[in-house]
Amino acid sequence: MNIVIREIESKDYVSIAAIWRDVLGVSAATDENVIKTYEKMKNDSRYCTFAAEVNGDVVGFVTAAETLAIGHPNGYIKMNGLAVLPAFQHCGIGRMLMERVEKLAHERSASAIGLASGFQRTGAHEFYEHLGYKKTSFWFRKNIE
Repeated sequence: MNIVIREIESKDYVSIAAIWRDVLGVSAATDENVIKTYEKMKNDSRYCTFAAEVNGDVVGFVTAAETLAIGHPNGYIKMNGLAVLPAFQHCGIGRMLMERVEKLAHERSASAIGLASGFQRTGAHEFYEHLGYKKTSFWFRKNIE
């Protein structure tokens, strides 16, 4: 299997929208919303999305943002989404995507990498812990309408 990890291109948006919906269960990830959001991110150097491609098809992605915070003098990288299609899980693709984010963190001299993961995603939690990530907090959110 030839796996390529590369920066996202506009031709990937619809495939990645489907992964957001089908793998991560984000129903708000309509093609239109994903295209609009990634087009905004494309013009902001703080954001990076990497696609995992197998035989010309996008089978996974990771989206990350550079964030400033007190306690992290060089900022940190926050992962906003990571997913791999079920048929391609356990093939090393998730690890390769995480390694690419870690490389990004080194390139930007970031102090850490952080992420939030839904309570129900216990397999993902085991994956992150296997890669050396520690549970340090709960993530709280309030939608503002």
